[in-house]
Amino acid sequence: MCGGTTGWAAPGMELGVFVCVIFLLAVVQVDKAAGVQVMTSKEKLEAKKQVLEMFDHAYSSYLTYAYPADELMPLSCKGRVRGVDPSRGDVDDILGGYSLTLIDTLDTLAVLGHLDKFEDAVKMIILQVSLDNDVVVSVFETNIRVLGGLLGGHVVASILRDQGERMQWYRDELLTLAKECGYRLLPAFNTTTGMPYPRVNLRHGIVKGRSRTGTETDTCTACAGTMILEFGALSRLTGDPIFEEKARKAMQFLWERRQRSSDLVGTVINIHTGDWVRRESGVGAGIDSYYEYLFKAYMLLGDASFLERFNTHYAAVMRYISQGPLLLDVHMHKPNVVSRNFMDSLLAFWPGLQVLTGDIKPAIETHEMLYQVLQRHSFLPEAFTTDFKVHWPQHPLRPELVESTYFLYKATNDPYYLGVGRTIMDNIQRHARVPCGFAGLKDVRTGSHEDRMDSYFLAETFKYLYLLFTEEEDLWLDLDDYVFTTEAHLLPLRLATSFVNSTQTDSPTVTVTTFPTASDRKYQQSCPNVNYLFPGHKTYAKTIRHPLKAFVEQRCPQPTSARPREKILESRKPALRARDFIADNPEHIQALRKMGIRLVTMQDGRVQLLHTSTQAFSPDDAEEGMRFMQEMIELSKTQGESDLQPRVVQLSSPPFLGSIVLTAGPAQFGPDLVGTPGVSGTVVIGDSIKGCTDLTNAALVRDKIVLMERGSCMFIEKARRAQDAGAAAAIVIDNTQGTSSDTSPVFAMSGDGVKDVYIPSVFLFQKEGHLLMDAIKEHGTVDVLLVDKAQPPEKIIRKHAEEEEARLKEMDINVELKVKDEL
Repeated sequence: MCGGTTGWAAPGMELGVFVCVIFLLAVVQVDKAAGVQVMTSKEKLEAKKQVLEMFDHAYSSYLTYAYPADELMPLSCKGRVRGVDPSRGDVDDILGGYSLTLIDTLDTLAVLGHLDKFEDAVKMIILQVSLDNDVVVSVFETNIRVLGGLLGGHVVASILRDQGERMQWYRDELLTLAKECGYRLLPAFNTTTGMPYPRVNLRHGIVKGRSRTGTETDTCTACAGTMILEFGALSRLTGDPIFEEKARKAMQFLWERRQRSSDLVGTVINIHTGDWVRRESGVGAGIDSYYEYLFKAYMLLGDASFLERFNTHYAAVMRYISQGPLLLDVHMHKPNVVSRNFMDSLLAFWPGLQVLTGDIKPAIETHEMLYQVLQRHSFLPEAFTTDFKVHWPQHPLRPELVESTYFLYKATNDPYYLGVGRTIMDNIQRHARVPCGFAGLKDVRTGSHEDRMDSYFLAETFKYLYLLFTEEEDLWLDLDDYVFTTEAHLLPLRLATSFVNSTQTDSPTVTVTTFPTASDRKYQQSCPNVNYLFPGHKTYAKTIRHPLKAFVEQRCPQPTSARPREKILESRKPALRARDFIADNPEHIQALRKMGIRLVTMQDGRVQLLHTSTQAFSPDDAEEGMRFMQEMIELSKTQGESDLQPRVVQLSSPPFLGSIVLTAGPAQFGPDLVGTPGVSGTVVIGDSIKGCTDLTNAALVRDKIVLMERGSCMFIEKARRAQDAGAAAAIVIDNTQGTSSDTSPVFAMSGDGVKDVYIPSVFLFQKEGHLLMDAIKEHGTVDVLLVDKAQPPEKIIRKHAEEEEARLKEMDINVELKVKDEL
């Protein structure tokens, strides 16, 4: 598979005219004389049949128990429906009500030879799938899974139609739906930098007040940099240049924001300013597919500028991040400083990408390390430490290691990698199969299941396993003519010769690739000499692996037989989990101290945790401390999600009468306002304003709503002071300059676990808080309603009129009584 106008070669090689990708590298022969166990043709066929049976079990389970839902819940034997099933936070951002698994699986059905099922699936999508849904989805995930799935399905459907035997009825309906999907994602690119918002409402875009999104400020590098393949292909298949232009602009901005001294990029970036929010740099979660799409954009679109950028980044990665078989995150501005002591499983795609570039040796080394980790746990944990202990124990049946295994086998023809694939396949069958599909692993250490079967399991994992065990001559289409997206969808390399007119004069020009003449083709499309790439090529891969034979075991020795692992686990007290932590629990404070963690209360009321490994009681305790801190970071992220239901402060007294509604954050303590009539009353500013000591104006506060300012003590302490003064409710205003619900995500004020607060409390950012205080200054008395959903102004006006009428009647009665008394 050679394409483009220039090429990247392995270290020590000159740049060639064409980049040679792995399928033409598959000339290395490894035989029995090399001392390697060769899988027989019969064994490969049996493995292929097993993959097909497993896929059929997963796919039929989805259709039987879940369709038309987006995903299957294999333990519950039902579909996962967003808004009905419990929220999983960011993970649910892929659920858009568009039968995700069916779309994502389309070209897998075709690759596996299930052409009848493929045609049926295409008809189901055309007839039943709608993208006009009022739902907020991940731009990144919707692009790679839905748009990519529709494009891959269209490519395959078009091939079948053009062959003249199947799908003669097909009229590019999938491409039409793909174009609609692209248009529904386009509003996310409406930023000053050109990098997309992380989420978009499929129906309303990012229109505030209707879309329930568009207030985010940050996105991950991979989220912004993994659009060019799908958007580029969409432009070239439809003739509409807008998609490729938007994706190119985002890629260009990321390139310009690289750290110039190290040529590395960070993990999270501000989409409005371009400032880096998280400066850790690696090849795993948050960055991974940005690098992948730079190289593959060169392959698919024929633009050498993408290759030049990739080569620059790749040299930096190999200089700073690659440390032998390990791939360790570093600080982008201090690349010699490691930023974390663990690796996440998403980096397992990297060896496969290295194979595509021709850099085989480090690919073999890293893959071998990953495989040894898998052998210890049956699956690759979501994250593991540099001494190969489990850091995050989940395994949601990810495809990255299978992907790299497939590419390494195609590049080396080493049967060792068939054995790796068979191990992965057998472990899935043994440990993940359930009656209604396959369930992800909640903890690879215990084998416990999680009620999820992600769409990529069918789109990628089974596709790569099938291709690994299938002879090329048994495939009905030539994969050398396609590039795999990050979701393993097929896009044709012929798109490199497609011309798209640009509507922007400053956008990169899409040119037609000129291929060599027939007389030149013999040499210019040839791959480098295999003996140059692989000295002693018949045993090359084995030679690279041999020094790493016990790499993981040497760093992470097994427990002695005298004290097996189970006994060690039984003897240790269960570790404190972040979700269970209570700030004023003495036992929890002592547990933190043992792990080397200190609890510090900031002036603004926030609680800060500081971890110092050297202050832990033991190395194991220090490790537990790092795990606890990571859990706390992940837990804190969920508190700021856009789907957190805010509360409101509605100004109800004249002259406002419900016309002013301020967005407020809830509290994790006190009664919840959701589903209640709310609390109404007159607002009184507390004295002192901080509310960290007894209020001196308690007489004025009684039965009123007290207003206090953030800082100097915990939120719940302020609520207690208000409650002691007899207040009906409390409002806390942010003390950080310039904050607003327009630009900052609503969060819940944290408590300390003690349930002794019985009045509701809400939080206002500074902008909204000052609006309320200005109203008090101007009008003297301001009544508000604290509630989960604003009341219609007419209802408030009617209630005010009734109260005023009742007040006047009471005045008349009092006058009459006074007259009678005088008589």
